[in-house]
Amino acid sequence: NSSKSALVEAQDGEHTALVEDFIKGREFSCVVVQDIDGSPIALPPTEIRKGVGFFDYRAKYLPGLARKITPIDLPEKQIEAIRSECVRLFDFLGFDVYARIDGFIDEAGTIFLNDPNTTSGMLPSSFFFHQAAEIGLNPSQFLSYIVYASLQSREQTDTRGSRYSALRQRLEKMLENLRTNTIQKTRVGVFLGGYSSERHISVESGRNVYEKLASSSSYLPTPIFVMQDEKLGHRLFELPINLLLKDNADDIRDKILHFSQHPIIAKIQQEAASITRLFAQKAPLFAPRELAYSELPAQLDAVFIALHGRPGEDGEFQSRLTALGLPFNGSPSESAAITIHKYDTLQRLREAGFSTAQQWLLLRINYEQNPADCLNEVEQRFGGYPLIAKPVDDGCSSAVKVIRSRQQLCAFLELLFRNTEDLPTDAAAVLNLKQNEEFPQKPLALLETLITRQEAAHFLEITGGLLTRYEEGTNAVLYEIFEPSETLSSGEVLSLEEKFLAGEGQNITPARFVPPALSALGITHAQICAQVRADLERAARILGVEGYARIDAFVRVYADGRAETIIIEVNSLPGMTPATCIFHQCALSGYPPAEFIDRILQFGAQRQQLTTSQA
Repeated sequence: NSSKSALVEAQDGEHTALVEDFIKGREFSCVVVQDIDGSPIALPPTEIRKGVGFFDYRAKYLPGLARKITPIDLPEKQIEAIRSECVRLFDFLGFDVYARIDGFIDEAGTIFLNDPNTTSGMLPSSFFFHQAAEIGLNPSQFLSYIVYASLQSREQTDTRGSRYSALRQRLEKMLENLRTNTIQKTRVGVFLGGYSSERHISVESGRNVYEKLASSSSYLPTPIFVMQDEKLGHRLFELPINLLLKDNADDIRDKILHFSQHPIIAKIQQEAASITRLFAQKAPLFAPRELAYSELPAQLDAVFIALHGRPGEDGEFQSRLTALGLPFNGSPSESAAITIHKYDTLQRLREAGFSTAQQWLLLRINYEQNPADCLNEVEQRFGGYPLIAKPVDDGCSSAVKVIRSRQQLCAFLELLFRNTEDLPTDAAAVLNLKQNEEFPQKPLALLETLITRQEAAHFLEITGGLLTRYEEGTNAVLYEIFEPSETLSSGEVLSLEEKFLAGEGQNITPARFVPPALSALGITHAQICAQVRADLERAARILGVEGYARIDAFVRVYADGRAETIIIEVNSLPGMTPATCIFHQCALSGYPPAEFIDRILQFGAQRQQLTTSQA
């Protein structure tokens, strides 16, 4: 009965609420660690500049929702005062190994330490790794330090100290082996960043790949940032680890262009030198260094391209690396040049018998010469609205919009065909663009029919990953198609955040191909999944996709047990952020993330060997 109400109470509620003064000041977080001899060292305090009212859970753990300024932008004397107070609290509370201490500094310079933590969040964007990078340690190396320092502490406080001493000595030997055996590791350059609307996702992907390789005993990774250049097209920069862990691609680019070493950072690097020497596998780089393509073969054995959209998925890097004889991940340049172009991709699949959306390309020059004629032709071709509008050659979720009226189409074209970086506010409002949502500038728009259920009994959107290998003896390329994931969006189109960032989207793996109504008819998941996977493999072979990839599609399931796969697009360099569903899929096939990345690199190396032997 709607007129009745119920009271629901938690059984384990709090008994006490804490009320505090509001502190008007600048918020910071400072990690304190113990040196090899047990002396506490405060790492550079980080200022939190919030995009929201306060530093909540989402702002703390989702990249890009708050900015981290390291060290806090204050006079050196005040920075040192913060460090000194954090060390004093560390000692006063009897902390061991490390702590993260949060606080405020007000306009008068008074320091309030309100939140000491004996453990810390350990996501890639956390203060824990962010500040450790300033002394030259990547996350794996810093975690090794934490283990080592914890063993040291247990030696001193436990009556069975000999047990911890043996473990510490074993770890020291392993660290020494890592330092002396670096020459035997495969040196991998991880290309990340770029300048497309997916550049921030590229940084997240590159960081994840870098860290998986850095924690391996087989690889020695080097992060390489791709920056736009008006004359050269792009430039390459080897990144120090502290720049790699900055907030996003734009922050990294700005730090490269205006690099300077803060005196406080230099001082802390000296204070922590004994830690860095023990746990870094090679002398850390503390300043960005520009690289020429001609230098790459002498410094690298392979490249992992962690770029999405243009540049990256368009074949340009693949072509350059092939000429240098360097193996790389993903498809060869010829295939990449096809799959980056959404029109060419679907036209090839349509010719091969696939069901695809109806497509039409609209040139900016034609639209500007006669907008009314172009709009009339669009409406005649597609029979009105709704329809899909997107850039023809950008990343998977870049400016993909459902268009439901002529007004929305005009707004989309005004945004896509604009002359300036700034977005026309009226057009942005018509399309309900989010604050800070990126929208590329392009000379060409792709319009497609909106794919719907039609007569199908079940309809869903899926994304399917794949991995390739060479057959022994024949060197034929064999495809392993993973269990596809069902993708759920909060809006009309799946956003970048929902696809790639933890906590922002929902992917169900394996996809729910057979609801109860179809199951009652005797239709099984295995039956439908087999059809879909066969379609994904056939599409990959037609397009010459190799290494690994992600294929996005809609699936119509009919009451007679037939599945129709409608390909949306193919991503030759899929996102590799920790939350992306390709890792869920490869895990179901028995590949942990590090092994999946290893197999991708192995295929690239074998392909280069075959190319060299056939030349």
